[in-house]
Amino acid sequence: MNIQTRPAAVQPAPPTNPLLTARILPTLVRLAIPNAVASIGATLVAIAETSYIGRLGTEPLAAIALVFPFVMLTQMMSAGAMGGGVSSAISRALGAGDHARAATLAVHAAIIGFGGGLLFTVVMLVFGRALFVLLGGSGPVLDEALKYSHVLFAGAASIWMVNTLASVLRGTGDMMRSSGVVLAVAFVQAVFGGVLGLGLGPIPRLGMAGVAAGQVIAFTLGALFLAWFIASGRSRITLNFSAFSFQRAMFFDILKVGAVSCLSPLQTVLAILIFTKIVASFGPEALAGYGIGARLEFLLVPISFALGVASIPMIGMAVGAKMIARARQVAWTAGGLAGLLVGLIGLTVWIAPDLWIGLFTQNEAVRVAARSYFAWAGLAYCWFGVGVCLYFSSQGAAKVVGPVIAGTVRLVMVLGGGVWLASHGAELWTLFALVAASMTAYGVLTVAIVRGTSWGETARR
Repeated sequence: MNIQTRPAAVQPAPPTNPLLTARILPTLVRLAIPNAVASIGATLVAIAETSYIGRLGTEPLAAIALVFPFVMLTQMMSAGAMGGGVSSAISRALGAGDHARAATLAVHAAIIGFGGGLLFTVVMLVFGRALFVLLGGSGPVLDEALKYSHVLFAGAASIWMVNTLASVLRGTGDMMRSSGVVLAVAFVQAVFGGVLGLGLGPIPRLGMAGVAAGQVIAFTLGALFLAWFIASGRSRITLNFSAFSFQRAMFFDILKVGAVSCLSPLQTVLAILIFTKIVASFGPEALAGYGIGARLEFLLVPISFALGVASIPMIGMAVGAKMIARARQVAWTAGGLAGLLVGLIGLTVWIAPDLWIGLFTQNEAVRVAARSYFAWAGLAYCWFGVGVCLYFSSQGAAKVVGPVIAGTVRLVMVLGGGVWLASHGAELWTLFALVAASMTAYGVLTVAIVRGTSWGETARR
């Protein structure tokens, strides 16, 4: 008797990409460390640049305060927002095994990056003076701000290209090279900014324009190196402009994450500007105390940024490979670790705030204001860390609308609550309690939204 058997069903080959198979926590830490080092390096360069400007005089030091929010906005949009969209699209393509699509996405990403830089150049050269005047700039301070702004934003395309091409590498999981270039750019910026700004030997002292030129030179060199590296075939994907053909779907794949994500840094900068103006009405000591607290908050962002950006390629590749459960696990692991690390720092300054405050001032009135800030905000830092990290993790899954909505809620709380408290003669501590409440609401709401948002589970079933 002949027994006919059906041929065995062909099973898909198991994934071999280590980002899809390796243990999650060690892989996250390995990918996050280079990002953290690069972020800290960039922060130290910003401090060095401020010290250069301080030697130029009081007016330049006041001028950089006018320009700094827009510099931050440029960096945050190109690196964290649009850059996250680039990394997300490329990692999802690689996770699905479509290398050709990933390479095409990289070329479209470069075009978006160059266009974003040109947009900032036009906006700041045309409207820069009006924006600085709106923030209170006038006289010599305004003149110094324009000297710095005109040079820096004339080269905004270089800043966007470095952050965009570094995001291309991050999307492939190559954190070492992307972070290494960012760190090298920061070092070159520190050297050239100091030499050109303060003058050295036969090089004349160019002042604010020279400090800005140092940054433009550094980012231009970084952009050229990254473009050469990726185009030369040394990366996992290759830039090939000669074979480029305009594909609307490629732009949409990047912009559906990156464009929406750009709302987040806008919210952050706007919240800082609004709250700073409200706190300033309580006097210089209160403003200085808040500034000391906010400075620590800025230093905590690289922790969440490093873990969040590290999670993007892991989540993106898992989503592309239809491994949704693993993608979820990566997100919760990254968010939990960010909350733990940031929360421990917050707990430390809540228990012993003078450990941080003493680094900046001995003025008792300022110290009292700063202690009040940490008494309220210290315990809320953990939720801030979770929210920021999950915002980046959601980029990997191309589901970033929810975390942006959570950021909008935080902005509305700060704006509406701050104006109401100030108009009713509330005490300073109530504003700091509002900061803590907005951080907590942001983190809790982000967790709830990410938990309730489909990452493809329904489609897979």
